[in-house]
Amino acid sequence: MFDLDGTLFDTKKVNYYSYKQALVESGYDMTYEYYVNECDGKNYLEFIPPISSNDKSFLTTIHDKKKKYYKNYLSEAVVNQELIDFIKANRHRSYIVLSTTASRDNCYEILEHFHLKHLFDKIITKEDVVKTKPDPECYTKPVEFYGFDKANCEIFEDSVTGIQAARNAGIKCHIVNAFQ
Repeated sequence: MFDLDGTLFDTKKVNYYSYKQALVESGYDMTYEYYVNECDGKNYLEFIPPISSNDKSFLTTIHDKKKKYYKNYLSEAVVNQELIDFIKANRHRSYIVLSTTASRDNCYEILEHFHLKHLFDKIITKEDVVKTKPDPECYTKPVEFYGFDKANCEIFEDSVTGIQAARNAGIKCHIVNAFQ
């Protein structure tokens, strides 16, 4: 199972520019340094309030706008080619699952942009889970779906919350530092 943001792709700039555009339209701003240091890998409900508003409807609007603008900045994404090559080399002997708590639309947009969607046997996104990382649900769902033994599964993750989700799932985790 592979995480998306920070593992398969460096999407810091894609997400930053998308959030920045949404915030600027609403009268707020965000620096790239703030995004990298305070936001990357966290839920928008955590990192947007300190620079704008705590109003739930405002935060939802910003996030919805961010998802809409995401596709405009896909040229800023960087592919972890070594991990993609690893997936291609192992596809014939393993089920390959993408497990992310990114939105379905943004997940499919980046996979289609780079012509990589076909590499995955199953894709789990935010819309497929009730709880986000560090809850293990995005990793336990495919295990349950396929009826796997957790001892035969492996997770590739980059973020602290993702690594914690893997640990909470009780599944071996490989830490990916390709974009650090």
